[in-house]
Amino acid sequence: ALALAREADRLGYRRIWYAEHHNMPGIASSAPEVIIATVAAQTERIRVGSGGVMLPNHAPLMVAERFGTLEALHPGRIDLGIGRAPGSDPRTAWALRRAGGASGHDLPELLGELYGYTEGFPPGHDLHGLRATPGFGALPPVWLLGSSGSSAQLAAHLGLPFATAHHFSPEATVPSMRAYREQFTPSNRQERPHAMVTVQVVVADTEPEARGIADAFALMFLRMRSGAAPDVLPSAEEVAAYRWSDDERAWADAMLDRQAVGTADQVLRRLAELVEETAADEVMATTVAPDPAARLHSYRLLAAAAGLEAAAAEE
Repeated sequence: ALALAREADRLGYRRIWYAEHHNMPGIASSAPEVIIATVAAQTERIRVGSGGVMLPNHAPLMVAERFGTLEALHPGRIDLGIGRAPGSDPRTAWALRRAGGASGHDLPELLGELYGYTEGFPPGHDLHGLRATPGFGALPPVWLLGSSGSSAQLAAHLGLPFATAHHFSPEATVPSMRAYREQFTPSNRQERPHAMVTVQVVVADTEPEARGIADAFALMFLRMRSGAAPDVLPSAEEVAAYRWSDDERAWADAMLDRQAVGTADQVLRRLAELVEETAADEVMATTVAPDPAARLHSYRLLAAAAGLEAAAAEE
């Protein structure tokens, strides 16, 4: 992860985000703030953020203080992406939330409390006078993350930038992005709508090679779809040995067709189609691959094809 972050910084990528997941053997991202701090200290230009912090898992004051601290350490380079899901299974959600009993339905209230610690509570409020230190007056940009219309509508209502998870909920992408733009209300934090679509991207030298790498992602989701608990990403050997039924192969191909998998030219065309369909302002590429070298190669090919280094140099 650190090697990828340093290379992404060099290649000219604009942002790198880390999710919050718990009790998932294949995802070492249960403490995004720790990873963000480490990566920001080892990079120079790239924005580093959470994609996202699951706010109902945490006391809003702690989130405000932690991200206020990160912003103080790395001014202008931190993003605070926020989501409502627990980031795991129901038992783990209970273990995380049993003290406060918060749920995703509380997200508007929790966001209001978060902003109260960084912008001030009105006179008469029970928490008036409480401030995040660091953090008051210096919270990094807040994004609302989601994979449904409800999150898009909340982001629009609050006047926040919005990121949609096309990589695991593609059927909701276009309706969510449309709802966000149609219902957006300008705020003192965001004057105009600004939306990001997150896509599973695999670039390789040939299309068959890219599809073979991406099959690990498809097989992982196929197992979860059949009710299996989340596990480590299948290895290339597991994927090669797996005997797909006709229905499974058709489902996997249809899933990957909705993402961006292929040669650099094919991926750029697919991403352009997604931007056209969604009116996205940014695309975030998430590359799930069993081989770290193949993953890094994918990001290098994408950066070269998109001219990211030249664009970063001009900035």
